[in-house]
Amino acid sequence: MSTKVNKTAIGAFVLGAIALLVAGVLVLGAGKFFTHEFVYITYFDGSVKGLNVGSPVMFRGVKVGSVTDISITADPAKRELKIPVIFTLEPGKFKGAQSEFRRDAKSIQKAVEMGLRTQLQTQSFVTGQLMVALDFFPDKPANYVGLYKEYPEIPSIPTSLEELAKTIENLPFKEIVENLNHTLAGVDRLVNSVDAKKTAEAVDAAIRDTQMLVQNLNSRIGPVADNLAQAARSADAALVETRETMVAVRSDTQKVLDGAQLTLVSAQSALKQSEHTLQAYGEDSRLVVDLNKTLRELSMTTRSLRQLSDYLERHPEALLRGKAGE
Repeated sequence: MSTKVNKTAIGAFVLGAIALLVAGVLVLGAGKFFTHEFVYITYFDGSVKGLNVGSPVMFRGVKVGSVTDISITADPAKRELKIPVIFTLEPGKFKGAQSEFRRDAKSIQKAVEMGLRTQLQTQSFVTGQLMVALDFFPDKPANYVGLYKEYPEIPSIPTSLEELAKTIENLPFKEIVENLNHTLAGVDRLVNSVDAKKTAEAVDAAIRDTQMLVQNLNSRIGPVADNLAQAARSADAALVETRETMVAVRSDTQKVLDGAQLTLVSAQSALKQSEHTLQAYGEDSRLVVDLNKTLRELSMTTRSLRQLSDYLERHPEALLRGKAGE
């Protein structure tokens, strides 16, 4: 007995399968069916090894798109090869800035004027994968290629390694090496032109002359020192002799003064004895006048001797140099 097929169950099964398929597509597609994407193009001059279709387009670490096509195109004007890279951007990633990323040449030009550029950057140092990086570089010029007009173009800038390679490539290594060779050759000629043997002989001769000069100085310094010592000894002897002479003169002067003092005492005693005798004579007598004159001269002589003794006591060097003027 055959069982009757339930058409309603079959229809429900088919509808369920279709619903599951749509849900799977939506989940696996990450919602791209409802995402607006705009297509742009950029051109690179160097190697893009490590960049593949599907590589991310990053803006300061945020994924904003992906690469959709990579090819090679000849540029007839510059006679060089260009590598156009077509990529998509999701304007929704740029909140409040969708107008600058619409598929419109005028709109994208505003962002380019502000410095928007593309650049190849390393995504992973382990695998060597590259990515397209978007950022603003206001100091970099916008170099358009313009081979494909159907996509808005965002200019690219070289990487740091490419700039370094171009700088090294533009260096005149040949001229630098030639100049270095000329410099080394000049130094070599200068070194070889100096006779080392003659220089050493001249230095030895100068050393010998210096030694002879020192020996001569040593031989002459001895007699000069002896003469100086002898002169010092002579000066000391003269000073001692002068001191002895001054002592002797002072002693002689003292003896003279002592004798004059004794004479004066004797004269005074004689005067006392003669007072009685003189009383017999008058004041106008010749004997009294002469006697008074003699006494005055004797008094002056005694006073002069006393002054001389006092001066010699204060200035004993006057015996050698004489009396200094006032």
